[in-house]
Parts: sequence; structure tokens; C-alpha cells
Amino acid sequence: MTVRDIGIIATTGQPAIAGTFHTLVLQPTSFCNLDCSYCYLPDRRSRQLMSVSVATACARSIEQQDSAHPVSVVWHGGEPTTTPIDVFQALLAPFEAMRRAGRVRHEIQTNATLMNERWCDLFAAYDFEIGVSIDGPGMLNRNRLDRAGNATTARTIRGTRVLAEASLPYSVICVVTPETIDLANDLVEFFTALPGCESVGFNIEEQEGAARTPVPEEAAYRFWSRLVRHRLAGSPLRIRDLDRLADYLGATRAGLTDHGPYEPIPTVAHDGQVVLLSPELLGIKSPRYGDFIAGNVLGEAIGDMVARAGELRYVAEFVTALNDCADRCAFYDFCRGAQAGNRYFEHGTFTARETGYCRTTRQALVRAAADHLTPQGGPS
Repeated sequence: MTVRDIGIIATTGQPAIAGTFHTLVLQPTSFCNLDCSYCYLPDRRSRQLMSVSVATACARSIEQQDSAHPVSVVWHGGEPTTTPIDVFQALLAPFEAMRRAGRVRHEIQTNATLMNERWCDLFAAYDFEIGVSIDGPGMLNRNRLDRAGNATTARTIRGTRVLAEASLPYSVICVVTPETIDLANDLVEFFTALPGCESVGFNIEEQEGAARTPVPEEAAYRFWSRLVRHRLAGSPLRIRDLDRLADYLGATRAGLTDHGPYEPIPTVAHDGQVVLLSPELLGIKSPRYGDFIAGNVLGEAIGDMVARAGELRYVAEFVTALNDCADRCAFYDFCRGAQAGNRYFEHGTFTARETGYCRTTRQALVRAAADHLTPQGGPS
């Protein structure tokens, strides 16, 4: 199979989007047992399940790509653990030879409300990296309700304890909303004490289809500033976002900054339909962009879809946007163009250069760190 990178960043002469994928997101079901107020998934009530034939075609696509680097297969939803466990295990089988050879590793993002001993045994047997979604204690988790409108915090915490008792460490994704943006100290205290939690990533709430009030940039700056203060004061909590910035600064000082191309991030629906660049685009309807479909894995290898992705309107627009970022944005060297989906959900196009995500999640973070590490800094 011929590998062909997609587009060029004119200022560097480097490819804009990689012609190989090292992250493959799979949706074993679009169904979710929760009904979070900020959720963007349009089909989260559907109970359709991925077939083994779709999983086999995905595994074949990884094999045909024959990359020197392992591929992270990320099981995402919906809620993946609403898939019957025997069905889920059957979906893992096509990847097993490559996993044992070190060419594939499995990850899962779960709300942990359905966690039990059988799931823990499966995660241990297949060496899963586990991510848990929870937004904090009590009312800080108020947006994550079940379909009857009931709180889910206690169920998720019970699930994390099941993982911890099985000696399965996990990371956390916490969505920070307008209601919790000023409660950084409470969040740090909660996640520091959460048994088994190895690290937490804070996702400032993004505009992804739900009609929600955005987090102001000034509030995001205050949030990151408080987290930086905790880090400098010796907090043991690993925070994904601060770690990424620290890694970038360390690599820059050592002259080892990786300016590799943007990952194509193929995401495969239960029926084999594939979108690129952003998992959030899966299931979104847009006649202008052909519903973002790059193809179906049952009829075409994912690598072949990636190879001709430059012909897709939304991918071509995103390459234009990446070049605009590289030309005009002072944060590009760290940010590398941010997320494709945010451009669409905020602006209805992929050509927009700056988004609310850029301002609250990347720029505010850098400014907050600069404010503590240099005489300059502070919000713009």
C-alpha cells in the first residue's frame, strides 16, 4: 500500500496530515446509558452493535498499513461497556495477534457506571489503558445524569473503586463547565484523593452541538493559573495538560521538538463508516461535507481512505486552516493547529483559524504558565 501524506505546511515544507494512522477510534456501539447535558452524540439512544466483520476489517487495515509504530485502538462510544461483554471480547479477537506482537494496544474511555469483575478481568487480559469520565464530586458532576435524570456520581466512583481493587490504574477526563471553572481547588482535591487515578485531563467545555454557554477566556486563564500554582506548590496530581506543556518546553530547550504532521485519527462507526480528523464528527449530518464520511471499512482499507483524503472538502479546508495557523498564530509551535471538529462546531467551516477551544484550552494555559514562570505573561 502506498503511503501518501496529505497537504503541505508551506512555512516548514512538512506534511500537514500524516499518511499513516497511529490512533484508530472504534465505536462498538453508539448507545450510552447516560444523558449528559453537554453531549454531542446524535445517536446515543441507538443500540446497534459493531459486528466482528467490521472489527476484522479494521484489524486488516492496521496490518496492511504495516507501520513501524504501534497503533492505539481506542474503544469509544457511546458507552463501550453497554456492549455485551461477550460481544466486546469477540471484537477484540481480530487484533489479538498484533497486540501480542506489540503492534496494537487497546484503550477505552468509559463512564465506569457498569464496571464489574468481568470487565476488569477483560481489561487485564488484554492490557487495556483505561480512561474514566467524571467531572468531579457531587454537584460538580451535575451535567452527567442518567436517562431518568438521576445523578451518576456515586455509580462512577463505585466503578473507580472496582478498578482500583483490581489493581487497574486509570486516567480521568474531566469536562470543566461554566459551573465549575472557578472550582479548580475542589477538583484538584477530589482527583488527588481518588483511588487508582494516575492522572487527570481537564477538557474546558467545547461547543460541539449542544446549546451551552461557553466558558469565558478570562475564567479559563484563572483556572489554569490555579492549577499551575498547585503544581509549583508540590501537588502530586498529574495533570495531562500541564504535563504536555512541560514536555513541549523541555523538548524545545533540548532542540528535540517534534514537528510531525497532524494525525488523521480515523474513527469507525458500528456499521463500518469512517470519518477522519475528529471523532466528534461521527454521526453528524452535513450535506456540504458529505456527512464527513471517508468511506466504509467493509469495502476499502482505511489506509486507502487516508491516502485520498485530500480530495475530501473538509480535509482540504483543514489543511488551509493549518497553514493559516502556521503563518499567523504565535501559539502554533505548541498547539500544532488544535482540533478540526471545534472549527466546524463553532464556525460551520474548517477554514477558521482561531476557535474558543484555542483560546480557553491552549492559549490560556500557555499564558497562565508564562505568568508564573516569567516576569511577563497574564491574560491578553
